[in-house]
Amino acid sequence: MEGWITKSCKLVPLAGAVLALFLVAGCSSNEPTPEQRAVNAANRADQAASRAEAASHTAQQAAAASQAAASRVEQAASDAKAAADRAEAIAARTMASPRARKLGTYRHYRHKAAAEGAPAPSDSGGGAAAPAPATP
Repeated sequence: MEGWITKSCKLVPLAGAVLALFLVAGCSSNEPTPEQRAVNAANRADQAASRAEAASHTAQQAAAASQAAASRVEQAASDAKAAADRAEAIAARTMASPRARKLGTYRHYRHKAAAEGAPAPSDSGGGAAAPAPATP
């Protein structure tokens, strides 16, 4: 019996160490405590709010840029319409009949010649004009 007690006494510390190991392993599991879970959730919510705020600022900047671009496009369209109107007016003047343009030039020449005191060429177009009478 003495052998049995000696062996038992040697195994008791080993059994106590194994029991302590099981208790420590059971108490310190990988599961976070409810307090730790609440802290983690609060941190995630704070990070999500920061990302949402950054996205909001980016969206505001994009909206301002698109409004500026729309304004520039509107101004360009207005400029193009004005240029088209001017081109149409020029085309209307230059597409007038050739006779009207020729008469307009001829009339301008006659008025200019009359203003200078020179005789205007005759309408028949037949040769040189008669010399002006000499004044004494």
